[in-house]
Amino acid sequence: MDFNQSEKMQTIIGMMDEFVEKELIPLEPLFLTRPFTELLPVIKEKQKMVRQMELWAPCHPKEYGGMGLSLTEHALVSESLGRSPLGHFTFWAQAPDVGNIEILHMFGTDAQKEKYLHPLVNGDIRSCFSMTEVNLAGSNPVMMDTTAVRDGDDYIINGQKWYTSSADGAKFAIVMAKTDPEADRYRQASMIIVPCDTPGFNLVRNIPVMGHTGDDYFSHAEILYQNCRVPKENLLGPAGGGFAIAQERLGPGRIHHCMRWIGICNRAFDLMCARARDRVISPDGRTLATKQIIQAWIAECAAEIQAARLMVLHAAWRIEQEGAKAARKEISLIKFKVANVMQMVLDCALQVHGGLGMTDDTIIAFFFRHERAARIYDGADEVHKVAVAKQILRGYDGRPVK
Repeated sequence: MDFNQSEKMQTIIGMMDEFVEKELIPLEPLFLTRPFTELLPVIKEKQKMVRQMELWAPCHPKEYGGMGLSLTEHALVSESLGRSPLGHFTFWAQAPDVGNIEILHMFGTDAQKEKYLHPLVNGDIRSCFSMTEVNLAGSNPVMMDTTAVRDGDDYIINGQKWYTSSADGAKFAIVMAKTDPEADRYRQASMIIVPCDTPGFNLVRNIPVMGHTGDDYFSHAEILYQNCRVPKENLLGPAGGGFAIAQERLGPGRIHHCMRWIGICNRAFDLMCARARDRVISPDGRTLATKQIIQAWIAECAAEIQAARLMVLHAAWRIEQEGAKAARKEISLIKFKVANVMQMVLDCALQVHGGLGMTDDTIIAFFFRHERAARIYDGADEVHKVAVAKQILRGYDGRPVK
């Protein structure tokens, strides 16, 4: 594995770093205090600048207007853009659109690509992904109550979903629902494209998370599907292929998330070190940076960030070399490792800032409450740890662990 960045990627990352620092971080005070929709006109202007710099949609296919970067290259981009919550949206590399674009590109029909993929990559529309259900384990996508029943040339969808992120303002959802309850459990569900203006698609509410209700792109919706009828042509991929498609989506998606978390770690680490150097704590002018406990936190955070970063790049490299299935262990390892490193770094940064860290006068409190979910979504930490342990133990004698 070669850790050297190409000259092209060095230039791209340098341009992104500078843009985030000069154009996006200054907008964060407004982002933290006003609805996101009020900031959208400003973000649209920033997006025009990104297009002019030819940095639009870095991870999306070239034939659809993106930059066509590889998974490892996109990992580096995610790290850079993750330093601000506005980064990925401004450069059009945000979840859930990234994952939806990937599976539309892999499994969509020509008609689906023309209607949904082209305008999505171009930034004309947004989308959402509707899989998690209220009373079932979100870490196990074979457990699902939402149904899609064939009725002539249509599917009729009924069920309740939540944490359908960014549904507020989206034009369509990709919904995972059971189409054949009698099939093998890994073949029961399918994915279906549902335009959000379809009768029966009901956005019940944007769910308050840690005391804050987001809007537009920063929302997490509860959706009620009530006799929601869509044509059978909206089936994405084969009938019964929902689980397999979900795995194709979630594997690389964890690389995107984990490198974004590394970007958050880098930002929090920089703020922590700057605060430690500046915060005077005694009449003789000594600062927090003179305290050994602070120095220890800084050293520990630096080591953990570096280790986590290298783990993610290795996982991305292995996916590119051998595919997501072969890299299952590495994917699970980074999912729980990086999420916990991020939580540790954010906690240290908040502690060093003291009372200031509890306010929205810095970005730390936003990251602290918004990213706690990293240890839950895309599979809870505990699920990934058990999966890794079983893989390791099976390697000793070939016997599965029950």
